[in-house]
This record gives sequence, C-alpha cells and structure tokens, in this order.
Amino acid sequence: MSRARAIVGIASGRRTKWAVLAFWLIIAVVAGPLSGKLNGAEKNDASSWLPAKAESTKVLDIQSRFQSPNIFTGVIVYDRPSGLTSADRVKAAADARQFATVSGVVHGQVAGPFFAKDGKAVETIVPINLGAKGWNGASTAATKLRVIADAHANGLTSHITGPLGSAADSANSFKGIDGILLIATLIVVITLLLITYRSPVLWLLPVISAGIALISAETLVYLLAKHAGLTVNAQSAGILLVLVFGAGTDYALLLTARYREELRRHEDRHEAMAVAIRRAGPAIIASAGTVIVSLLTLTIAQLNSTKSLGPVLAIGVGVALLAMMTLLPALLVIFGRWMFWPVKPAYGTEEPTTKGIWARVGRHIAVRPRLVWVVTAVILGVMALGLTGLKASGLTTAESFRTRPDSVVGQTVVDQNFPAGAGQPVVVIGNEPQAAQLLSAFKATPGITGVIGPVDKVGHAYLQGTLTTAPDSQAAYNTIDRVRDAVHAVPGANALVGGNTAVNLDIQRAAAHDRKVIIPFILVVVFLILGLLLRAVIAPIMLIATVVLSFAAALGVSALVFDHVFNFGGADTSFPLFVFVFLVALGIDYNIFLMTRVREEVGKHGPHRGALTGLAATGGVITSAGAVLAGTFGALATLPVTFLAELGFAVAFGVLLDTIIVRSVLVTALNLDLGRWVWWPSKLSRQSNPDLDHLEEPSVVS
Repeated sequence: MSRARAIVGIASGRRTKWAVLAFWLIIAVVAGPLSGKLNGAEKNDASSWLPAKAESTKVLDIQSRFQSPNIFTGVIVYDRPSGLTSADRVKAAADARQFATVSGVVHGQVAGPFFAKDGKAVETIVPINLGAKGWNGASTAATKLRVIADAHANGLTSHITGPLGSAADSANSFKGIDGILLIATLIVVITLLLITYRSPVLWLLPVISAGIALISAETLVYLLAKHAGLTVNAQSAGILLVLVFGAGTDYALLLTARYREELRRHEDRHEAMAVAIRRAGPAIIASAGTVIVSLLTLTIAQLNSTKSLGPVLAIGVGVALLAMMTLLPALLVIFGRWMFWPVKPAYGTEEPTTKGIWARVGRHIAVRPRLVWVVTAVILGVMALGLTGLKASGLTTAESFRTRPDSVVGQTVVDQNFPAGAGQPVVVIGNEPQAAQLLSAFKATPGITGVIGPVDKVGHAYLQGTLTTAPDSQAAYNTIDRVRDAVHAVPGANALVGGNTAVNLDIQRAAAHDRKVIIPFILVVVFLILGLLLRAVIAPIMLIATVVLSFAAALGVSALVFDHVFNFGGADTSFPLFVFVFLVALGIDYNIFLMTRVREEVGKHGPHRGALTGLAATGGVITSAGAVLAGTFGALATLPVTFLAELGFAVAFGVLLDTIIVRSVLVTALNLDLGRWVWWPSKLSRQSNPDLDHLEEPSVVS
C-alpha cells in the first residue's frame, strides 16, 4: 500500500505533475484510434454466452464439424387477415427462390413456402451463414431478406422472425449503444458534478480524467480481446462505459473532497494534495481493489457471458483508479485553487462540513442510536419482502425488448398460424448405430412433432423435431427435459439435445448455479478484505450484514416496480447476481471510505465523537458519489433492452438507498450504539479514552 501511495504521490510533485500529464496525453493520443475498434472485437455468437460444459454447447461443437456455428435461421412470415390471394401464393413461392440466391444462404436448405391451414399466412424458412461476423451480421442479412419480402407486396404484410430476426433486432437494440450511453452518462455526470461542486469549471477535470480512462480501458480490452483471447460482447462493452465513468467519478469526488479539506489547512497546494493522497488514497485504492477482486470472482461462473464480464469490468475499474489517482491530482495541482471558483477553499478557513447537514443528522442519530438502527433495519426488511414477487426465471424473446420489434410481431403471427416451434427445431445428436432407437424415443416424446431424420452427419445420427409450444416458454423447457430423459435412456447412443430452446434452458440453469456459488464467495472475499483493512472482526460482520440487507431491500423494491409500474414480464436469470455484484462491490466502496475515516477519528477522539466526525466529513461526498454512480447506471434505462433497463434501475435505486440511508444512517447508528466494540479485537476496542461529551458538535480535524 505504501508503494502504491508513493507512485500516485508523484502526481502532486512540483515537476513530476507535468510528467504525469504528458504520460496520459500520450496514452490518449495512442489509445484514441484503438478504442474505436472495440466493437469489432466483440463476440456475440452463442458460444461466447453459453456455459462451456452444457449439453447444448456440446451439440453446437458437434454441429460445427459439418456446418458453420454461425448459421442463423430466418423465418419469413407473410400474412393477410382477409385471406391469402392467388397472387400472394405466387409471390411467396417466387420469394423463396430468390431467397436462395442471397449471399450466405445455405445452399439447398431453403424450406417452404408453407401455407397455414386457415389460408391467412405463409412462412418460408431460410438458414443463412453469417460467417465471421456472427451475431453482428444478423441485421444486414435480415435487411436483404426483408427487401425481397417487401417488394411488390400489394398489401401482404411480411416479418422476419426466428433466430435471425431476433438476433437482428437485438443487434439493432445495441447499435449505437456506446454513443447513446456516452451522451446520457455525460449529461448525468456533468449535471451532478455542477450541483456537487457548485463550480462552473471544476467538473471539467473529473470528466476529462474519466474520458481518458474510458479510452484507455477500451483500448486495453480491445488489445486483450484481439491478441490474448479475452472475450468481450455488446453487454460487457456497454456496462464497461457506465462503470468507468461511474466508479471513476466516485473516486474523483472522494479525492477532491479530501484535497479541498487539506487546502484549508495547507497554504501550498502541492503539499495539500500530497496529504490528501496520503489520507484518502489508501481508502480509495482499497475500495477499488475490493471492486476489482469482487468482479474477478465472476470468472468462476459457468455462464460464459458472466465469466467474461468480470475481467472486462475489472480492467475498467483498475484503469479508472489509476487515472483518478494520477491524472486528476496532477490536473488539480496544475490549475490550482481557482478551479473551485466561486467557493475557493482559502487557507485557514473552517471546513464547511463541520456545520453541514450530515453533522446535524449525526447529532440527531446520537440521541437514540439503537432506536434509529432498529427502525431503519425494520423498514429495509419490509422493503425486502418484495423479493417474494421477483420472477428471475428468464425473459421470453418478446419480454427481452421494451419495444415490440419486427421479430416479436412475426413470432406472434407464426404462433397463431403454425406449429409454435417452427423455425427453431429441437436437435438430437447421437451415435449412428442407435439412430432407429433415437428416432422412436424422440417421436414418442410429448410436446414434439414433425421429427425429421435421422441423417448421418460425420458419424452421428442427426434428428430435428418441432415443438408444439412456443420455443421460449416454460412448457417448451419441460419438453426439452422430457426429450433428454428419453434419448439419454437409449443404451450406447450417447445422445445430446440442443437447439435454441435447449440453449436458453441451459443458460437459465447455469445462471442459477452461478448465483448460488458466486454470491457467498464474494461475501467471504469482501469480509476478509474489510477485516484486513479495518483490523477488526465485528466491523466487517456489521458492514456485510448492512450490505446484504440493502441489497435485499433494493431487489424487493425493484421487483414491485417491475411488476406494477413498468409491467415487465419478469427478469433475466442473471439479474440477481449482477445486481448483487454491483451493489455489494460498489457499496463496499462507501463502507471503506466512511469506516476508514471513522477509524482515523476514533483513534483521536474516541468511538462516539469519531463516528460523528467521520459522518460529518464523508456524508456529503459519499451521497454525491452515490448520486453520480446511480445516475450513470440509470443511463442504462435509455436502452430498449429489458435486462439492461432492469439492471440500471435496480443498481441506481440500490446505490441511492445505500449511500443516503444504509451507509450514512444505519451504519452510523450502529457505530454509536456498539461504540468501541465495533473495533474488536483491535486496540481501538480497548482504548481508555471515552468521550466525555459525545453529543458535542463534531469538528473535522486533520
């Protein structure tokens, strides 16, 4: 820690500050062009999201031996509510022949047109190989098919659905995500920094530092994805942007607040920054370290999309920390006190936090601390009851979008007129000698119709069947389980069941497994870090308990809002884990900053006065940091993707709840009630310097 402090302390040097600035400017110039290439390095194909050992993943591996893993099936469906005309039927047949000529369409595998029994709809199934672009090329391919389907329609409506249509609409939802998120995030950060600093110019320095940190992080992620096998997808790239700005601005607020304090105590701004780094630096570094370690625990996940998210975001937080502990201090020292205009922290003046709102809140809490923490805990417990209504069992394709894209409309038409699973078959692969038994078992499974095969594929029996229920429904998932039970029972077949529905089922189960394993693991890691940092046992237990209660309350309220305000159909299976990781990891940030300051003050003034002084000194900046972080995550709600909107709301609400209520009120009340026992078994728990007047107005002392 001392070595890290020495390194970041270079930023406050009279000469070295210029070297730090030059270093980051060079980084920005070099990294700028490379950061823009991150989108091109994204892997959005199925294998980059699936659990590596899942049965559906093994099916994809076998299929890749005889066909490209990037084949997406498009279902082109036409409908005319008044009934198809003879011209409509001729057009559908002509379009099917033209679809076969489109670049990438698998030769000889265009199926249809198939006419609905009621004579109102027709569908054609078109497998198309998207090649190296994978998911990223779905939108272009769907557009080519749509041009053909829409031509000379004469009132016949057409839609592109199936896996290709869904992938195209998902890609379109993420299209421009960086630009939209960046603009929304900048607006939020700048607005909140203007309110926090009450300065028309000071906000520029954290924003510039965060911007350079983002460019640097994206470049590093791109280089690792391109040359070291790091997996990044559209989801992790979007969250990376939000997290770098959110966490980076948090660290900027925490450091700037301490620097402003020290400017009132030190005439020389270089000395003031050196002291600020020495005092606040360890807490900020420990906070970021805790976030990084917590994120890296995601690498033990079964789900590839979760496993890859951890390293990408950990890199972002690490780069943000480095920028805020080197570039930002250098800029602050270079520009001097005038950046705080119009309220410049003059040397020798009193620190305003001594008489601020959090100093007054602390005095009120100190009157009856036990009553305060008991009532607060009960209220949070009641909020957590909403958890009983959380439906985190996965989202259907329609529920995954906040809008109603073409693939969802098209799937509705398919469901109304054709077998529900058309275009998204269940795939069975087994040993070729047992092909006949596999066929019998597959056909006999309830929920399966229209079995095709077996066909010999590289020594394997290959069969396809159509689901009788919607492919993203629970009934379809139950059918997959029945198919697996049936074909696994065929002796010597070594059968595997895959297809899109099986993929979604395996993702759900992997996500449930990851929740059960990773959440306890993170709690243990955080407890150990807090114990080492605070050199106590009771304090980490207390803080972990408040974090878990805060998480439960945030999730409970989110569940109620999703059901009764936003009318979302449910939540993604990874939703609880992601919310937990962000709320616990980032919530610990505020715990560490508060409790390290309280510990510093307890050593000077005793537990009661120390708790009040720590709150008075950090309450404002912690609340401001929480507002910025909540605002940046709230920017995710601007996207038309349900999962990201839910994640943004839950994290934003949870961070505000944590900073305003849990960290500042509940933890302070517990500190006051437990007194010196909070620090057991360290020497602070045995100090014989009790507060003689702990209700006295706290002062912020160096």
